[in-house]
Amino acid sequence: MVTASQVRVGMAVRYEGQVYKVLAADYHPGQGKMGGVMHARLKNLATGSLWEHSFRSDLKLEELSVEKQPMDFLYADGEQCHFMNPDTFEQVDLPASVIGPQANFLLPDMRVAVEFVEGQPVSVALPDILEVRVAETAPPAHQQQESVWKPAHLDNGVEVMVPQFIKVGDLIRLDVANLKYIDRAKGATKG
Repeated sequence: MVTASQVRVGMAVRYEGQVYKVLAADYHPGQGKMGGVMHARLKNLATGSLWEHSFRSDLKLEELSVEKQPMDFLYADGEQCHFMNPDTFEQVDLPASVIGPQANFLLPDMRVAVEFVEGQPVSVALPDILEVRVAETAPPAHQQQESVWKPAHLDNGVEVMVPQFIKVGDLIRLDVANLKYIDRAKGATKG
């Protein structure tokens, strides 16, 4: 058991019979007689739905251990993503809806950490930053304004916002968790 004030990003907790993974945790200490509050963004591991909630800092939550196993992504068949342990050849399935939009970044034979809670696969830990190619976007515009962004479709169909100077074929670095553009990758254009 942990108190809500001890909750950290990446933990798995049980609250009111549901198992959640902590995606964000922000503790606000209280003043005087007011107790502190933990604002948390949680992902329900059974349904994949997101939930933002504020907990009293002294509330007790059951902490569950998260075990990470390196596994190779095999393929996706619509609703399910299939992974294999390279040592034991054991295969597990995980619904694409639970992985979320990041499932589009899985490539065959890509080694990722599959997270298990109570022996069940619950999520995939993708690299924080991936290099992806822009498949479709408006022509580049070299304006003085740095804050003007435009939509771009990546090779895998995901749409992200990029700066005006990015063009089709550019290789960009992407914050996978937030689906946000970071910068243009080295060797950024198709030769």
